[in-house]
Amino acid sequence: MARITASVYTSHVPAIGAAMDLGKTQEDYWKSVFAGYDFSKQWMKDNKPDVIFLVFNDHATAFSSDLIPTFAIGTAAEYQPADEGWGPRPVPVVKGHPELASHIAQSVIQQDFDLTIVNKMDVDHGLTVPLSLMCGPLDPIKDAWPCPVIPFAVNVVQYPVPSGQRCFNLGQAIRKAVESYDEDINVHIWGTGGMSHQLQGARAGLINREWDNAWLDQLIQDPAACAATPHINYVREAGSEGIEMVMWLIARGAMNDIKDGKATGPAPQLRHRFYHVPASNTAVGHVILENSSST
Repeated sequence: MARITASVYTSHVPAIGAAMDLGKTQEDYWKSVFAGYDFSKQWMKDNKPDVIFLVFNDHATAFSSDLIPTFAIGTAAEYQPADEGWGPRPVPVVKGHPELASHIAQSVIQQDFDLTIVNKMDVDHGLTVPLSLMCGPLDPIKDAWPCPVIPFAVNVVQYPVPSGQRCFNLGQAIRKAVESYDEDINVHIWGTGGMSHQLQGARAGLINREWDNAWLDQLIQDPAACAATPHINYVREAGSEGIEMVMWLIARGAMNDIKDGKATGPAPQLRHRFYHVPASNTAVGHVILENSSST
């Protein structure tokens, strides 16, 4: 059967993509940010998956205020990098995995989660920046991403947005779907977005290091309690855009230690953790967890 072997969590700051695309990664401002992913790039080479299930949020490129799905799964064969106002990022086209994506959609919907099925969409920095951070710079013509990617878009832009508990439960349904796929493939699930940041209003520029790191502790060690964090806590402590962190709970809920909504199995191995301030106007968080081989 297919299996999820690891989960990756990372911020998807658009300025990080711009720094990579413009060759600024070794400038003093950016050097420390990218150094935090040196381990991750090597880990990715050593643990290359067959498919990445990548949870992200669209930033008004694939979807607009005319249509805002809460959860949307991409089932296409490929996805073009989106033009977000200054041209598409110079990165390879993202190849999909229609067979596994369609299987996951079927299984998750039968588990009573309503998904929007998307057969065509462009993908913005929410998806391409995490891939660039984990895979390094690639030539858009000569190179390719290391494996197919299934985009899974979550609405954390327009209220009402899904709760952390709903996302955590969804992760468990996704793992069940993957494990029922009749092919021996290795899947990584990535949760992206966050951490604390606010882009507008009187608190624009808010960053809360203490809360971010306490939340990461809980995500790793007590994910069920982390999933119970109410929305107002994210807004109050992590800023209006900090709500993106609920997407990490989809990936955490898909790990093998979670049974019936609780962490009862062998804990995943923490392979890497990184936190840095600032990167543009936000904090950057990053974690890699590997499932226990005994599960």
